[in-house]
Amino acid sequence: MDVGAPQPSLMTRLHPPRRRLRLAIGGLVVLAALLAGGRWLHWHLTHVVLDDARVASDMVTLASRVPGWVQRVPVTAGDRVSQGALLVQVDAREAALAVEELEARLASLAARRAELEARRAMVEMQSASQQASATARLDAARATLPAAQAEASFAEAERNRAERLIATGSGTAQRVEQLRAQADMARQRVISAAAEIRNAEAGLAAAAAAREELVVIARQLDGLVPQARELQAARDRAAIDLADRTIRMPFDGVVDRIFVDPGEYVLAGQRIILVHSPSEIRVEANVRETEVRFFSPGKPVRVTVDAWPGRVFPGVVDRVVEAATSEFALLPSPNPSGNFTRITQRLPIRVRLDPAPPPGLLRPGMLVRVEAEARE
Repeated sequence: MDVGAPQPSLMTRLHPPRRRLRLAIGGLVVLAALLAGGRWLHWHLTHVVLDDARVASDMVTLASRVPGWVQRVPVTAGDRVSQGALLVQVDAREAALAVEELEARLASLAARRAELEARRAMVEMQSASQQASATARLDAARATLPAAQAEASFAEAERNRAERLIATGSGTAQRVEQLRAQADMARQRVISAAAEIRNAEAGLAAAAAAREELVVIARQLDGLVPQARELQAARDRAAIDLADRTIRMPFDGVVDRIFVDPGEYVLAGQRIILVHSPSEIRVEANVRETEVRFFSPGKPVRVTVDAWPGRVFPGVVDRVVEAATSEFALLPSPNPSGNFTRITQRLPIRVRLDPAPPPGLLRPGMLVRVEAEARE
């Protein structure tokens, strides 16, 4: 045995299988790492990920259309409120009194209309009765006049005959006086019949004049129509003012923020409360212009939410805005100097979650990631 030659270690001589096992495990770990890295690299080469994405909803700011003192705010931020529930009550005492005053004026106008209609009916009945009575008297007087005239002619002839007889000595003065009196009476009856005709004609004229009062009443009724319309418009305006002092929930939603407290004075147009509908949730993201071709409308995507790790929400690209976000800047940056730095622009897109998540699971402002296949 050569004493100067290197000798194998005791561990190598005693456990050669363990060394081989370690080498095998190390090789497997390296292979797994290579496979995982290759898979990660392949996924990132075949998919596009948008980190600039958030959960969004239509945030509705409710404002007061009328000024007034805030009386009640029965809700607090975070409350789920059903449609039609009271959110804010503004002092409505003066508005309620205005509505009552206009209602009273409308009731008075209605009473005036009823009075005129009753008067018109009464005048119509009275004038019709007067006209019928006057017509009957006129017909009777006209029928009496020829008889009276005939009687007067006959009495006048008898008187003349009696006067001729007394001149010959065949008649008596008493007979002449009787016939003369009868002739006078007959003439009076003719005069009376003629007067009765004139009276009946005057009655007809009076009845016709009474019917002219119906025209006056009709004009008065017509004049009440614009007054009623004016009062109704004023009443409706006052009712709108009264209703505007009660702010209610426009839909089933959530109260996000309240900007006033009871006792504060609010102005017309001042924002009071901020709400949103948890059932109308969407995802909004900004995609680079170099990748917008991968997010055409109808393209299926995967959405992951930072608040719910490990959970995937399927979605569909709903629309792509036709202008870059830089076009909506309040302060545009023109380039008159000629110095130019090329910056990749971003275009807003909207993603519809399909199926929709349960209401309240996703909330506006949550950060999300949108993943889509890099395939046109």
